[in-house]
This record gives sequence, structure tokens and C-alpha cells, in this order.
Amino acid sequence: MKIYTLHTKQNLPISLEEAWHFLSDPKNLKTITPDYMGFNILSGADREMYPGQIIQYIVTPVLGIPTKWVTEITHVVDRKYFVDEQRFGPYALWHHKHFLKEIPGGVEMEDIVDYKIPLGIIGQMVHPILVKPKLKEIFDYRQKKLIELFGEYKG
Repeated sequence: MKIYTLHTKQNLPISLEEAWHFLSDPKNLKTITPDYMGFNILSGADREMYPGQIIQYIVTPVLGIPTKWVTEITHVVDRKYFVDEQRFGPYALWHHKHFLKEIPGGVEMEDIVDYKIPLGIIGQMVHPILVKPKLKEIFDYRQKKLIELFGEYKG
């Protein structure tokens, strides 16, 4: 069983409060997800984030095929971190940690995603060709969009 990790960091010139308010609101996920992903929240994003919150989405990650994705917010520490875990969806495992830390002149955001591809050896063969580049593309888009929204960190 192969578990992969995606690790990104980004600094933004905004307060910890502003970063937390934006990033911990599930409705903002659509804003920082590429349009071609067809991201649409079905339910669960109508209140402030809390442990045990179930959020249901539809995404079209590959070939325009709509896929249901259900995540649970498992951990929340106000203005420090939150964790979402897939309960149903395209991955055999999806565990996404979001960390925020105040730095001089802004905030550091860190994402650590541990994930497993289904289909055993076939999934492992597809990973470097399809899955890894697609995840990188999505997180690169997210970084560019956050700079568009909040400006570039000058440090």
C-alpha cells in the first residue's frame, strides 16, 4: 500500500484573522479551485467549520465525469489548523491538514495532504502520469488565485 504526500507552503500579506476567516469557510473552496473541476458544494457548508462537519461536493476531475466527494472536518483549532478527511470519493485515502502561522508581515499557510490511489498497482502506475500532476496543477492554481485575491507577500 503506497501512501503519497503533497506538501505546499505559501506566504500571504494578510492577518492571521483574515486568512483563517477565508480558508476555514468551505464556501471559499470553489473560489480557489479551477473552473474545469466543476466544483459544486451540495451540502454541509452552511455554518462555521467545526469537528464532525460533513461536506458533500460534486467535482469533475477527469474527463468531465462528475464524482461525488464527501469530506469530514475532523479537527479544528481556531486560527491554527484544521483537518479534512475524505469519507467517500475518488481516493482510497485523503487526509488534508491545513496549518496557519503568523509571520512578520503576514501569514504562512501550509498544506499537507496524505493520499492513496485506489486500484492497487494500476493506481500506482497512473499516479505519476495523471494524479500527481493534476494535484500539483490544482494547488498551483490555488496559490495563484490567493495572490490575486490578497496580493503577493514581500516579506
